[in-house]
Amino acid sequence: MGSLASELLPVASRLSDAPRIYADANLPRGIVAAMRATLGWDVLFVLEHDDLRRASDREHFSRAREQARTLITLDRDFLDEKRFPTGLSGGVVVCSAPGEPELLLLLARLDRELFRAAGAGAPPPAPLAGRKVDWHAGATL
Repeated sequence: MGSLASELLPVASRLSDAPRIYADANLPRGIVAAMRATLGWDVLFVLEHDDLRRASDREHFSRAREQARTLITLDRDFLDEKRFPTGLSGGVVVCSAPGEPELLLLLARLDRELFRAAGAGAPPPAPLAGRKVDWHAGATL
């Protein structure tokens, strides 16, 4: 028997085809709201959880993997392979944009090109397990 999160994961995956996202504290609240309302993502935002607000980056990295959520952040520290090995990743997207409007455009492009690329009626998108993406204006998958 695994953890509660690991036991409930298959159930949660079947309930929604929305991308499952773990948004760290570096993301602005307005962006998180747009992820939910505009992009339709299932977002766990660490600032909305008292037990996660002050957690370390390592704990966020681990929790995202345990919950089969793609970690989305502005924190370039997550690109450090020694601290955050890609092979142990549940999927990490490190974004960079000059402001919130540009960041939302980048996330919408990520949604189209990665999470929704399979089209309507497709199975829920798998997290980027074992991958990291440095996502910026010129990035490609």
